Amino acid sequence: MQVFSTFNHSIYLELAIVALERSGIPKSQILAIPLEVKDDHFLLFDSIHQSDGISLFDIAAGLATAFAVIGVSVGFILTWGPIYWGLIGAASGFIIGFLINFIYYRVVKKRSKHEQTAEVILIVECIPEQTDRVIKILKTNFSKGLAVLS
Repeated sequence: MQVFSTFNHSIYLELAIVALERSGIPKSQILAIPLEVKDDHFLLFDSIHQSDGISLFDIAAGLATAFAVIGVSVGFILTWGPIYWGLIGAASGFIIGFLINFIYYRVVKKRSKHEQTAEVILIVECIPEQTDRVIKILKTNFSKGLAVLS
C-alpha cells in the first residue's frame, strides 16, 4: 500500500520521517518530493479566464472622478475652461491612483508578505498492517493532506 501526504517544509516533516523509520519502515520505502514555489507576479490586466484578485484600477477610477470634479470646478476660473481642466484632472487622478496601486502591490505588499514555504509530498510504501500506524504518525506530525492507495 502507498500512503501519500503533504507537509509544509518544516521540522514536522523531518520528525515524521524519523518516526516512520523508528516504526520499522526502511528509508528505501519513504520518498519526499519538494514542490516548487509558485512565482507570485501579477498581471496588469485580468482576462475572462484568469483573475488574480488584484485590481489596479479601483483607486485610479475614484481619484480620476475626484480630480475631474475639482478640475471642472477650478476650470471656471482658469483660462482653458472647465472641459480641459476636467480632462486634465481626470487623467492626472487616474495616473496617480494607478501608480499608488502599482507601487503598493509591487513594493509594499511584496515585502510584507510572509515567505511561503514550499510544500513537500511524502510517499510511504508499507504493508497493509502498517497503514494505520503510518497514518497516525503522519497526522500527529501535522500532515496537511492524506491519501491511501491500496
